[in-house]
Amino acid sequence: MTRSGVSRPSFLRSWLIWTAGFLAFPVAGLAGTAVAGRVDTPAAALLGGAVTGLVIGAGQAVVSSRRLDPRRWIPATAAGMSLGLLLGAATVGYRTALGDLALVGALTGLVLGVAQAVALPRRTHRRWIWAAALPVLWALGWTATTLGGIAVDQQFTVFGAYGAVTFSALSGLLLHQLLPHPADTHPASAPPGTAQPGNARPGTARPGTARPDRAHTPSDMAP
Repeated sequence: MTRSGVSRPSFLRSWLIWTAGFLAFPVAGLAGTAVAGRVDTPAAALLGGAVTGLVIGAGQAVVSSRRLDPRRWIPATAAGMSLGLLLGAATVGYRTALGDLALVGALTGLVLGVAQAVALPRRTHRRWIWAAALPVLWALGWTATTLGGIAVDQQFTVFGAYGAVTFSALSGLLLHQLLPHPADTHPASAPPGTAQPGNARPGTARPGTARPDRAHTPSDMAP
């Protein structure tokens, strides 16, 4: 099997699983609203953001195909959402117009992106790109939800399903580039019957190694 034959199905499967994680966002929003109510005060933003981030972080850890460590990812997402939502909502005076929510998303993503970038595994390539992309992706999430006709004037803690699908699909592509699935980084196995370096077949000399002469016995010297 070729390398492309291994990596393509693995990428598609892991991306689809990550994208399906958008379902955690509406659940997280309901949980945040149930605990903190509308995001119209600093306390509501802090508490609602923390609960929402806790649920989103747990959902993302589950659908990450074991690429993310939940012990680091979930607390980082909860803290980033809490502080980020406070910063964003307070900056726009808790207003919910399209431009206001796009700015809320950008500021939330700014704090959340840094928190999650720190929580990414050590083997992540250029983790700062995740931090730089989150403000844009979070702003797109709020924009998609607002344009989709969702009642954003209810002052939710996070964007709805339209925004969640948009965010999850795009962030899944980025996560694959920064943190590929292990199956995409392992070399493909050699075809059957092909000798691997260092595993020469019995009776076959390695390249560049002379085969020792057979020891002479008395019978070889007989006339």
